[in-house]
Amino acid sequence: MKSRRRNTVPSLPVREIESITELWMLRILVPLAGHKVFVMRNGFSEDAVARSLGVGDWLDNDELDFDSAAVRTRLRELHVAAEARAARLALPPALQANMVRLAELVGLSEVDCRILEFAAVLHHDRVLDDCADTLGHLNTVKIVDALATVLGLDRRCVQSALGSQGVLARSGLLAIDPGSSGYLRSKLDLLSDSFADLILGGAADPLTLLRDTVSPSAAPRLTLDDYGHIDQSLALLRPYLQQALASGRAGVNIFVHGAPGTGKSEFARAMAAVLDCELFEVASEDSDGDPVLGERRLRAYRAAQSFFGQRNAMILFDEVEDVFNDGDRMFGRMSTAQKRKAWLNRTLEQNAVPTLWLSNSIDGIDPAFLRRFDMVIAMPVPPRAQRERIVRDACGDALEEAAIRRIASAPQLAPAVVSRAADIVRTIGARLDPAGAGRAVEFLIDQSLEAQGHAPLRHADAARLPAEYDAALLNADADMVALADGLGSSRSARLCLYGPPGTGKTAYGRWLAERLEMPLLLYTASDLISKWVGESEKNIAAAFRRAESENGVLLIDEVDSFLQDRTHARQSWEVTMVNEMLTRMEAYSGVFIASTNLMEGLDPAALRRFDLKVCFDFLTPAQSALLLDRYSLNLGLAPATAPDQARLRMLRNVTPGDFAAVARQHRFRPITSAAGFVQALAQECMLKAPISPGIGFLRQA
Repeated sequence: MKSRRRNTVPSLPVREIESITELWMLRILVPLAGHKVFVMRNGFSEDAVARSLGVGDWLDNDELDFDSAAVRTRLRELHVAAEARAARLALPPALQANMVRLAELVGLSEVDCRILEFAAVLHHDRVLDDCADTLGHLNTVKIVDALATVLGLDRRCVQSALGSQGVLARSGLLAIDPGSSGYLRSKLDLLSDSFADLILGGAADPLTLLRDTVSPSAAPRLTLDDYGHIDQSLALLRPYLQQALASGRAGVNIFVHGAPGTGKSEFARAMAAVLDCELFEVASEDSDGDPVLGERRLRAYRAAQSFFGQRNAMILFDEVEDVFNDGDRMFGRMSTAQKRKAWLNRTLEQNAVPTLWLSNSIDGIDPAFLRRFDMVIAMPVPPRAQRERIVRDACGDALEEAAIRRIASAPQLAPAVVSRAADIVRTIGARLDPAGAGRAVEFLIDQSLEAQGHAPLRHADAARLPAEYDAALLNADADMVALADGLGSSRSARLCLYGPPGTGKTAYGRWLAERLEMPLLLYTASDLISKWVGESEKNIAAAFRRAESENGVLLIDEVDSFLQDRTHARQSWEVTMVNEMLTRMEAYSGVFIASTNLMEGLDPAALRRFDLKVCFDFLTPAQSALLLDRYSLNLGLAPATAPDQARLRMLRNVTPGDFAAVARQHRFRPITSAAGFVQALAQECMLKAPISPGIGFLRQA
């Protein structure tokens, strides 16, 4: 703004108004009295507006002194002239053409079109925006008055068009927050930041106008064959969606939940491919990579419903926790869905385009919403056989069969992790030899699993039983070989294996799984216990579900961490964790093995739920002698002498684990004789707590 001296102003001719934007600005300044802010005592509040309207003479000619009264007179004259030409003033051709297409698609009325046109130009034209700012902060009532005046429309029609039941709001194209005041541009909130530029640009199809909010889904990398682990849900979902698309059924909504990376998005894409329909995704971030907030994502969803209602299409709304679970109960802040509860409930009953809603967690979502979904599908991590198929299909010849099995053995392995690793290796494949490609895939998957807090891939050596392992040489109070034979028929039992560390409890679980030709699902306390309230219970439930889906042997080590006597619990979560474990044990129909070093202190209810409790004790002298002979033979050592055997008999707390540990030492500290092997065993035994004469581990019936 420039200060001017007051003086007489010469008469200047009134120029013709050539654009509808100038007419809108003059209506803002004159009938709506924006001139009270625009024309100040010594100049203009917005010089660009003055130049645009042809009253910039007071800015450009130093001989002219500023006269606010004369300027207001000039503005009134310009306004009268502009109104006389109003019928001949037209919108930009591109905007007109795009509005015609949009009106036909969405069902916009004439009033809707005029308001949306003005909002688009207002967001696009900086000068018009500056001019509108002269009206100051406006509430919803004043917005209606302003638009009615600027656009020459009936006030009641404008009020109806801007209402929550109007097409503009229902389609998500334009929203007004009724609870706040603001400048005109900020109050007329368009669908996206790019909408104005797109509709004012060249000819735009509906999908172009939805850029940054809704986009066509990518082609699937998996097929429905990769989702055999949810075949019951698939058997219902596929024909239901097929019929819904064919008949145009309204209110079709499917909720799919599961941990990140379990393949929910790929599932939706694979389903769309099988149904031969288009799939459009509601964006969670814009073209700049910035997150799109829940409120705006809901508006994008509204627009997609309006735009694609007549197409053979489905909508994918991923990460719906942005909408359903973005509140804060502690501070009384409602989620976006709760704020829009009435509208969302209507949408779940009336939406024209079938929608797949995906979430990483079902926690915190109002049950009132969940009840309105046609189907709620849990998406678990695929079972081992399915994981092997996914790894094999994704990695092709890059992995050997042993590596495929090793990778697939990771219970937390999700399809997305495999796909990303395979994509990276394919990208640089020309620079890797076959062996290098395989190692790269394993490395990438390993890193991803560890980053998610999961155990890394177990290498073959770590999971393999020693060649010397023999279930007949376990010092247990049950015939473990006969037990395995019995389980071969029933495939159902709840076993508790207890005894000192190293006595072969976990190894027996591995051996039993191999004997039964069933996958082993091994969990330790660190795999299942979480620092977050309620997460341990979820992890326990997931472990049992996974074992059931994979038809595997479930082995939980250190089970005393989960089954402590509840009468001694100090925290409520300790009780709920025991309750969850007991509930899952009771319902599980497969082979479940719990192992512990600490039998005392277990909850009495847990003890009653075990079909069989087996005590594993230290090896007998005869068993130790047999194992020494086997290890000596396999390590290429001379047979043990009588003195060697005599010294071995003196080791009363030796276990199969001690033999395995000494054999591993041999790899980096070679043992040259049976005597050396016994000496190493003695050193292992010296590190243990002493035992009383004649007493092994405390046996319980």
